[in-house]
Amino acid sequence: MRAYCTLVRRELGSFFVSWTGYVIIAAVVFVLGLSFTLLLKSLNSEETALPLTQVFYDYFTFWFILIIASPVITMRSFAMEKSSGTYETLMTTPVGDAQVVLAKFSGGLLFFLIVWLPLLPCLLIVRHYSSDPAAFTTGTVLSTYLGILLLGCVYVALGVFASAITKSQIISAMVSLVAGLTLFMCSFLSRAFPSHTSAIGHLVSYLDLMEHMRGFAQGMVDSRPLVFYLSLTALFLVLTWKVVESRRWK
Repeated sequence: MRAYCTLVRRELGSFFVSWTGYVIIAAVVFVLGLSFTLLLKSLNSEETALPLTQVFYDYFTFWFILIIASPVITMRSFAMEKSSGTYETLMTTPVGDAQVVLAKFSGGLLFFLIVWLPLLPCLLIVRHYSSDPAAFTTGTVLSTYLGILLLGCVYVALGVFASAITKSQIISAMVSLVAGLTLFMCSFLSRAFPSHTSAIGHLVSYLDLMEHMRGFAQGMVDSRPLVFYLSLTALFLVLTWKVVESRRWK
């Protein structure tokens, strides 16, 4: 456990010893500020009964941050180790492959959550000037952050896997971006198969990330998205572990 915690601190600290982490945070804060400026203009011109979390979710900026930020965060996890020559040193230390993979994933996920922290004060500002107490509740905020956490687990695990199969950070980011965008585009399959009574309809409903996040933004927590996201996360982590394990013995 001590070795794992050390590796997590090393991974998380790598974002703050260079300009990369600060640029990512600044870019996300800028996009969040822009989206909430548009949100305020929309609310001033037209009233809505939806929770603020769902109104924000309906903006394209939410998915833009999720799909773009994750590859940028994770592209350096294994690829930079290989390109800088520290990968062999890391693999020869008395640390298990599973610990290395989990530490890379945990460090990336923690930074991903730090990136999303500015969302909370934005919601509080809008709530302060809102006359509807139902527009912002603790339950909807917690469930929204739970949805962001689960989506972050999937996309960070995917990014770590992409970084493990190459030594180029650019290639890692592109693979993660394309795979993450493909996973997101699966949400639109539900429009082609609207019926959930058939086997295909049930399968498509499980892949609908937008519908899952809509439920979280409304304050509803369903066990099916939980199982789906955790299963996908475990799959990508196992694949990463196998890649790391195979490279150790080459």
